[in-house]
Amino acid sequence: MGLIHKIPSLPNAIANGSHPCLVLNADYQPLSYYPLSLWSWQDAVKAVFLDRVSVIGQYEQKVRSANFAMPIPSVVALKEFVPQNRSPAFTRFNLFLRDGFACVYCGSGKELTFDHVIPRRLGGDTSWENIVAACSSCNLKKGGRSPHTADMAMARQPTQPSVYELQAQGRRFPPGHLHDSWLDFLYWDVELET
Repeated sequence: MGLIHKIPSLPNAIANGSHPCLVLNADYQPLSYYPLSLWSWQDAVKAVFLDRVSVIGQYEQKVRSANFAMPIPSVVALKEFVPQNRSPAFTRFNLFLRDGFACVYCGSGKELTFDHVIPRRLGGDTSWENIVAACSSCNLKKGGRSPHTADMAMARQPTQPSVYELQAQGRRFPPGHLHDSWLDFLYWDVELET
């Protein structure tokens, strides 16, 4: 680990947060698709030296010290499996992800808020089964009424997703930049090049 502290100043392209590293679980599946499980190159290099990961892919650029050079990891796999069977956190982000970042009433992705299907004033609680993503217009239109009373149909009923369901949903929203070395681990349905 002392070696990491000896790294001299690096070119700006490396020092300014480029060269992210895709982090895979021990089963070679990403820990998360959305947001994509990425580490900075510094964290990836540290994990390599601590023997917590195996390097699967690397960039052409190297990180150097006075007597050592190492290609920067682009893909690493954890050596110990991290179980993914926990319940996902009930957060605004995960709720929007479950609903595909779209209003369940009209399908719009603009000005998303969340809506109590059964309003709190009518005894509705704040839970996976009673909260949906809704655009501001539909939320205002529905007001403190039930969808039935407001004559508003929902595209899907709210349920508590599993981590696997959120992972599958996250695969629909790839980040803006995908390094070539990541593709084999992210999108299993991509057609192979010949």
